[in-house]
Amino acid sequence: MNQEKLETISNLFEGNEIRSIWNNEKEEYYFSVVDVISALTNANIPRNYWSDLKRKLKEEGSQLHEKIVQLKMKSKKDGKNYLTDTLDTKGILRLIESVPSPKAEPFKLWLANLGSERIDEVFNPEIAINRAVDYYKKRGYSDIWIKDRLDGIVNRKRLTDIWTYGGITKNYEYGILTNEIYQEWSGMKASEYKAFKGLRKESLRDNMSDIEVLLTDLGETATRELAKKHKPYGLEQNKKIARMGGNTAKVARDDLEKKLGESVITKNNNLNYKYIETQDKIENK
Repeated sequence: MNQEKLETISNLFEGNEIRSIWNNEKEEYYFSVVDVISALTNANIPRNYWSDLKRKLKEEGSQLHEKIVQLKMKSKKDGKNYLTDTLDTKGILRLIESVPSPKAEPFKLWLANLGSERIDEVFNPEIAINRAVDYYKKRGYSDIWIKDRLDGIVNRKRLTDIWTYGGITKNYEYGILTNEIYQEWSGMKASEYKAFKGLRKESLRDNMSDIEVLLTDLGETATRELAKKHKPYGLEQNKKIARMGGNTAKVARDDLEKKLGESVITKNNNLNYKYIETQDKIENK
């Protein structure tokens, strides 16, 4: 985990600081379990509370303890780094469900409501679409942008369907092919593009300019049409087609940049905060 970066998230759990580490490769946060226990309980020694709870969970057959990752984190007491039990986001939510504390009840209620909403969306998918539209409107996106974004999601699904027909079945294979397209026209893999824009778990497309979105859509649409024409099968053949599709977007990018006299790839994003690594915090813009 040589790309991990320390991040302290404040104003979480009623103002308690929850130490966390960001892993660029996995695009996931790992949170200090002891800090969460301290925020959710009145335990005098949170570390002992966690030790007892961990033993109890293991005896009950819970697999949560198998998800624990020990990472070095800076101590709040002496500022030194010590190995600390951490869990990723899913693990922390499972932990909260296991903590018998009144402070954990609001989180448990939120999780129950979230689960209920997702079940409702299974029976009526329009609810999920409306939720996405409402989310984008609250973020200030225009109706035209939202329509284009939803169209892009549909087009992306059409591309992955074509890949599936071409023998692509594993998630990491879809990621590899996506990176081939991005690498060809932008010079960066998707993860590198996100880092360039100062993003972590945030959606890359939600933080692109109109031109960047158009080039992304062009690369994927060209890849889809080329795959329909040439019918590649397996990862290597599909990688070749993905590069061809990405090159279509690169040609368009090069031509536009020549006329503009500047790069169309920008570091700009739509976040109202930014990550400041040197200060180990998130700062509002």
